[in-house]
Amino acid sequence: MNARFTFSGAIPANLLPFNEDYSVDEPAYRAHLAWLADVEGVSAIVCNGHAAEVASLNREERRRALAIALEAVGDRVAVISGVYTDNTFEAADMAREAATEGAAGLLVFPPSFFMWGARLRPEMALAHVGAVAEACDLPLIVFQYPVASGMGYTPQTLARLAEIPTVAAVKDWSNDMVALEANLRALRAVPAAGDTGAVRKTGGRPVAHLSAYTMSLLGSYLLGSDGSISGMGSVVADSHAEMFAAVQRGELQTAREINDRLAPLVDVFYAPPFLDMHNRMKEALAMLGRIPKAVVRPPLQRVSDAERRSIREALLAAGLLEPGWEAQQRRAAT
Repeated sequence: MNARFTFSGAIPANLLPFNEDYSVDEPAYRAHLAWLADVEGVSAIVCNGHAAEVASLNREERRRALAIALEAVGDRVAVISGVYTDNTFEAADMAREAATEGAAGLLVFPPSFFMWGARLRPEMALAHVGAVAEACDLPLIVFQYPVASGMGYTPQTLARLAEIPTVAAVKDWSNDMVALEANLRALRAVPAAGDTGAVRKTGGRPVAHLSAYTMSLLGSYLLGSDGSISGMGSVVADSHAEMFAAVQRGELQTAREINDRLAPLVDVFYAPPFLDMHNRMKEALAMLGRIPKAVVRPPLQRVSDAERRSIREALLAAGLLEPGWEAQQRRAAT
């Protein structure tokens, strides 16, 4: 799917299954992508993101992960590839590669050293994203980090980034509802190119706001986010899509019921330490039978038996597992 599209709705960021030797489990990856693409309401998938343990992937592995995604589901959904590097020249090179290979869009991560004060030097963010924009004509998603990380942009910087012609969306991981609303309002006020008049109520040039604040996704949707990008979507893309659709229809009670059903999973996935969130999601997918095993690459380590019990209980509470499922699995294995 190479045609231009509008970023909206529930966009899952795929997890990446590994074999015991830490190589990519390609058959499991393809099956995982197929499950996501089959979900009604999912129009795009993000690969090479945090959920895929992108920091542990070398350049060739990232290219292969994108290639597999395009082969497996690229004819059904838009495939967005993460551009994750501290090197602006490499980011531009990766963007050219992804465009050549057929990606439908790019998620542009901030360089990690931005944590040391880049909020005070917005020209650095403009240069980094601008270089990616100059390297290809793909629609770009700017990745907004929490302000507390030191890597989050101010609303004013986001608005300036949104004026780059190929910036089509912002993935907002503010993890703070006040900051998220400020960012949303800043994007809605971005004028259309050449527009010197009053900004329309719904904004000027359409730059989508995609919430990554999964701990308060319903709140994001109610504020007016155009959709979401979520690693948790790898587990519950169907529920995220249903909740977004319910909000769009004004069926708030239905949306609240879905949100309440997901609350136990949100609590267990995003409990401290935060860095284990996708590790826990892999455990959930293994319990659901959607991947063979929950292998993560070092320095990440598998969670404890106690955490696995908590994940299992959350899946049961969310109605994703049925009581007695372990006995059924053991019988099926014999």
